[in-house]
Amino acid sequence: MWNDGWGMHGWGGWWGLLVLLLVLFVLLAGVVLLAVSLARSGGGAGSSREPGSSAADRLLDERYARGEIDEQEYLHRRAVLRGR
Repeated sequence: MWNDGWGMHGWGGWWGLLVLLLVLFVLLAGVVLLAVSLARSGGGAGSSREPGSSAADRLLDERYARGEIDEQEYLHRRAVLRGR
């Protein structure tokens, strides 16, 4: 099955090595693309949202951003929502 020299005749020779490297490259590229996709869709580093934020927090943020409530009311309501 194996050659004693460096001829690489066993298990496909140089072609087998080339195919193996190609398969490993495709798998690695797939893992990297999956990680990037999950980071973008799952609120990765670019997201300002905390992991435990609720719908009430988001609604309060939106009301403050639209100018419906002032800063003092926003801070008070946020403290109440977070139990402080």
